[in-house]
Amino acid sequence: MKKGRTKISADAEASYLADVALAARFDELLARAQVAEQDFRYAQATRAPISVQYPLARDLDAALTDATHAAYAAQRAEIGPAGYGDRIYRRKAKATSAVHRWTDEAERLLTLRETHRLTGFPARPQTEALGVEIARLPDEDHA
Repeated sequence: MKKGRTKISADAEASYLADVALAARFDELLARAQVAEQDFRYAQATRAPISVQYPLARDLDAALTDATHAAYAAQRAEIGPAGYGDRIYRRKAKATSAVHRWTDEAERLLTLRETHRLTGFPARPQTEALGVEIARLPDEDHA
């Protein structure tokens, strides 16, 4: 072993390989999130019943969560296996442009997911069955 070179632990190597595998699926997961968003937005635009919109909103949330996890995994994979055990190495690697791109993408997806959670979910279908009144803003027609 060369002097100054840190040995990568088996746990760090396993975590790195898991992140590489998840990062490889990023494009697939992002495409799934885009399809889920289109489906949900279409249901909203056509004023589909809540029983249709709610599962689509949940699917969109799950798809955005998976894409966000994949983006953060890609960020960690870009840093490399040494970044799992060495905080100084990780911090220096986070300053590179390649890692910045993944960080920006992950934070963009995280913001989309959180915005969707705060404003995009319709009331649960069970509330209709219980007869519970949900406060809503009046519908406005944008002609």
